[in-house]
Amino acid sequence: MAALKLGNGGWKRYGLFWPFLTALSLLLILGPAPSWATDPGQAASPPGAEGKDASLTEVNKQLSNPVSSTWSLSFQQNNYLLEIGLPGKDDRWQSNLVFQPVLPVALTKDWNLITRPVLTLFNSTPYPDVELSPVPRVEIERTTAFGDTIWMEMVSPGPSISGNWLLGLGPTFIFPTASSDFTGQDKWQVGPAALVGYLSKGFILGAFLQNWTSFAGDSGRPGTNQMNLQPIAAFFFGEGWSIGYSGNILANWKADSGDVWTVPLGWESAKWSKSANFPSNSVWRDSTCPFILTVSGKNGTYSSA
Repeated sequence: MAALKLGNGGWKRYGLFWPFLTALSLLLILGPAPSWATDPGQAASPPGAEGKDASLTEVNKQLSNPVSSTWSLSFQQNNYLLEIGLPGKDDRWQSNLVFQPVLPVALTKDWNLITRPVLTLFNSTPYPDVELSPVPRVEIERTTAFGDTIWMEMVSPGPSISGNWLLGLGPTFIFPTASSDFTGQDKWQVGPAALVGYLSKGFILGAFLQNWTSFAGDSGRPGTNQMNLQPIAAFFFGEGWSIGYSGNILANWKADSGDVWTVPLGWESAKWSKSANFPSNSVWRDSTCPFILTVSGKNGTYSSA
């Protein structure tokens, strides 16, 4: 698909790709209510305060489970302080907003198809602007634009087959939907996605892995081979409360040996409340990384899943 590039900022337009992707997402989200391959022995929560507490805890568990039978629509705002590394230049903030629906549909009574798109609605990032004349200098500019889009399809067995184990396998894609060279990689990418985990009454533990390799795109941009590993760890308490690990481990397999890994360490606390008979995220919902351990010195542009 031909791209039209305008100016030095690297802006481009990918024909009907974004409208098509948006329409497809809305069709999946607003279409007929799906059926799910669920545990046939699961009972409804009892009425009263105890039932409400159990219901909120169950909602929390379902939304912490990447292959649950529950549809969810979420927006996530991420803010990072980037070290510029140039004399006389202060650090700059990078910010992005992503839309992350999880859309499970039953293939049979025992198998689900999980669709997990991640649409970067905007990515605001600083970048160096080099001027060679009249005097060579480097200024830090900023661009705000669409980012690349992740689209994952995963087949997962229901509880009637896997019990408390969480299992899934399928393909994952990155589409070059970024509208600026500085907010995307301009490469069509594909690779495997896999999930292994365990969900009990009081906790969830697991790992969700995606790896992408470029196969087409702008020949002037470097090829990609990168991984996103999301550790899943949360402990559930009463009244919809939970606490767990937060952060995605990134690997750029094409980087130099000292620049491959980025490992964030952080925690997440969550509180769910119920409003108008609809489970909604309360103001107590919080996700924060108090510090980040970066094993690598630098990395490419990644999208969080």
